[in-house]
Amino acid sequence: MTIQAGILGATGYAGVELARLLLRHPGVRLAAVGSVSFEGKKLCEVYPSLRELCELECVDADEVVTKSDVVFAALPHGLSQDTAAACVGAGKKFIDLGADFRLDDAAEYEKWYGCEYKHPALHGQAVYGLPELFREEIRGKSVVGNPGCYPTSVALGLAPALRAGLAEPQGIVIDAKSGVTGAGRKTTQGTHFPECNEAFSAYKAACHRHTPEIEQTLSKMAGERATVTFVPHLLPVNRGILSTIYARMKPGATLEAARAAYEEAYRGERFVRLLPPGAGVDIRHVKCSNYCDIQLYADEHTGLLIVTSAIDNMVKGAAGQAVQNMNLLFGLPEETGIDMIPPAF
Repeated sequence: MTIQAGILGATGYAGVELARLLLRHPGVRLAAVGSVSFEGKKLCEVYPSLRELCELECVDADEVVTKSDVVFAALPHGLSQDTAAACVGAGKKFIDLGADFRLDDAAEYEKWYGCEYKHPALHGQAVYGLPELFREEIRGKSVVGNPGCYPTSVALGLAPALRAGLAEPQGIVIDAKSGVTGAGRKTTQGTHFPECNEAFSAYKAACHRHTPEIEQTLSKMAGERATVTFVPHLLPVNRGILSTIYARMKPGATLEAARAAYEEAYRGERFVRLLPPGAGVDIRHVKCSNYCDIQLYADEHTGLLIVTSAIDNMVKGAAGQAVQNMNLLFGLPEETGIDMIPPAF
């Protein structure tokens, strides 16, 4: 069976990255692409790199749903819920790369995003799509909330330590840096080239919308309430996220025990690489791939476990993880279409 796939928001950065991956997926035909801003234009006109590779014209959401077995929505928050309901009503799968299906608590969603859950029953059926942590919950579902890029890097970076009871879940500090594509394709003053080139700055310190999503996942891993201080930064590069995570080690916990827990947790995981001692994670080594690279350190002076985690925010942080989720929904090998070797430079 060939899966007919559609993309809403195909002209955004995450959307076109999805197109790039789906066009090379052996089990998928890219059937339709949607864009409000460029409706009627071919995707290859918006992104000339797709010339002779994708001649699809951008159409409206209804046509994308009609032509597809699975719909990926790379849309701003608040715009995915009605389309998700239409997909489920038509017996189709829906994978949301936005924020509409990431949070379990409707009050938290309203607090951080200023929107309401329009289809509460549908939200109850949705699953959070981080395969390495929730693989069995994803299988067989119809609606998947694809995790945010920062939350992916943090959850994979800290989950084994919390599940093994080696780190305190309260007072975690996350110092994270992202490439400019994480802000989306629409230009703002902060992402305008003269503003971000040769610059490096923190933004939305302790008030970023990914905070409740991070705490939600870490709380599930710890089995109790997790609290974080999250400070993101903007790097003057196109792609990549590097998260440095600080968590207080519990009495008796050691770096050796932590490495053993991570080795056990990620043994056999195709897209998580625990680096050997002494090797440093680098966004360059995961660029254009679905990998997450992780390294561990222990600060004996302060009793802190330090975890560094690197992903490509457009692949493992968005489109690659979405395709990974689609593979799970349709019973395909998880790495199909995303098993890419990162470029050497």
